[in-house]
Amino acid sequence: MRHPWVQAALSWVFYSWLKFCFTTIRWSHENRAAVERVWEAGGPVIVLFWHSRVALGPAVWDHTRGQEIRALVSMSPDGEFFARAMEKLGFPAVRGSSSKKTALDKAKGGGAAFRELLRWLKGGGAVAITPDGPRGPAEEMAEGAAMLAKTSGAPVLMFGVACNPAIRLGTWDRSVVPLPFSRGVVVWEDPVIAPRDADLDELRRAWSARLTRVTDRAEELAA
Repeated sequence: MRHPWVQAALSWVFYSWLKFCFTTIRWSHENRAAVERVWEAGGPVIVLFWHSRVALGPAVWDHTRGQEIRALVSMSPDGEFFARAMEKLGFPAVRGSSSKKTALDKAKGGGAAFRELLRWLKGGGAVAITPDGPRGPAEEMAEGAAMLAKTSGAPVLMFGVACNPAIRLGTWDRSVVPLPFSRGVVVWEDPVIAPRDADLDELRRAWSARLTRVTDRAEELAA
């Protein structure tokens, strides 16, 4: 399954499936004005959504209007397969981890990824992160995303996304895989900026609660 040719073939199949689903899903948005303001203002932005929605997240960003975007994807072999599919969907990957920048995370590319994301934000780009990835716990934000927000000063835009019907996998995060011709809902939070003196633990707990709230709201509207 990890042979480069197999990975390339599977990423193409996954990309094709998602592209077909995104085209046929009936999308609706709540508080879309939040992202519209971000697109109109331009400049750097950090976009957060839970790891269970990685197969849905690429559908919500308008590449014709929004900032050029990069996605943080883990260094694992499974991440390689996913990174190839995301690049085809317009989300080129920065490989690393969203967890705290410990020595172990640096060995996994976390330190280099953090610096690359900072450079991208300073250039006015957008960064998409699933802050409970790559291994969880589910819907519990790691420090990496909050640290990036504090260091960069970039606004943070959170959203929840759901579709019904959908396939829910038996993974640690209960990942949602869309089905064609389903109903899709995106719920946006108003952008926030991390104070430079904010406590990381308090920040990630508050943001986790907000991100779970908009995700639950999307599920409610899609039901």
